[in-house]
Amino acid sequence: MDDKPFPDHHTTTTTVTSSNTTVQTNIRYDPAYFKTVPGLVKCIQVLLNILVFLCVCLTKYSNVGQLSFMSLICGFGFWFTGSLLAFYLFHIIEKFYKVPWLKIELIYSALWTLMLLIGSTVCAAHMGYGAIFGVVSFFGYLNMIAYGFDTFLKFRAIQNGEIAQGERVVVKTTSSANSPQAY
Repeated sequence: MDDKPFPDHHTTTTTVTSSNTTVQTNIRYDPAYFKTVPGLVKCIQVLLNILVFLCVCLTKYSNVGQLSFMSLICGFGFWFTGSLLAFYLFHIIEKFYKVPWLKIELIYSALWTLMLLIGSTVCAAHMGYGAIFGVVSFFGYLNMIAYGFDTFLKFRAIQNGEIAQGERVVVKTTSSANSPQAY
């Protein structure tokens, strides 16, 4: 049996990862959020929620179960997404940076994507009763796409270790050390 010789030196590599989170905890209005991708997506979601809600409310079929379900989804979606939009605009999210906002938004967006898929599909199945079912299902599907895209954005942000608002700088330091030769 052939034994391998003992190495005469070895290398030790150490990697240190440190992150620095910078937030401003004062409440202030920041209209620049409208120009970001998440800000635009939230505005589209709010507008589509209002549009579907008003389409349902202004029709004679508003008491039909399928449309009532879409009205419920878009009513809650309007208030929750509108509140989040206001929180981002006034940096309330940044003030409470320890709250896992991205995870909350990820769960909310994924749930609303699923609910809009169900509601829009049920409305599309009943298009024979009136044109409003087609209109509601069309805008419901558009809203579902917006929420699905928001879910994707939140998933990627969580995966990259980002925070909802503010800055996080991650620094990786790698050092190597060679040991002296053996005696």
